[in-house]
Amino acid sequence: MVVPLLRLFMDLGWINTYQAMIVPSLSFAIPLAVWNLTTFMKALPFDLEEAAMIDGCTKWQAFRRVLLPLAAPGVFTTAILTFIHSWNEFIIALSMINDSKIQTATVAISKFTGATEFQAPFGEQMAAGVIVTVPLVIMVLIFQRRIVEGLTAGASK
Repeated sequence: MVVPLLRLFMDLGWINTYQAMIVPSLSFAIPLAVWNLTTFMKALPFDLEEAAMIDGCTKWQAFRRVLLPLAAPGVFTTAILTFIHSWNEFIIALSMINDSKIQTATVAISKFTGATEFQAPFGEQMAAGVIVTVPLVIMVLIFQRRIVEGLTAGASK
């Protein structure tokens, strides 16, 4: 899948641009988000929307005032999962970006070199990997309760 994308982006002149990383990330993240949110939204009772419309809300108002607050755990969980997926992406960023100024952290870590040609700096790469992972771990620890709520909300009827 990377080779056709590389060819397409070369023809478009997108190599070493942010678009070369954003478009593939969107094409992977949107199906994940749709799949996750579809399952979650189907678990919400339709009666709440009908009740809001009987009380005078339009369809949009019923969605915004009633269903969206109930769907917040699912939306939040989907956002976190999508962010983590995009944060950890490696192959597209490695293939499309050669400029060190706009490389992702994972690609920059993979390009660490040792003091000599035959030395592999595994210790430095592992330390950098831990440092890059720390923001994700902190985010998950802070929002752990919401993540679990969102993942388990559609589990039972």
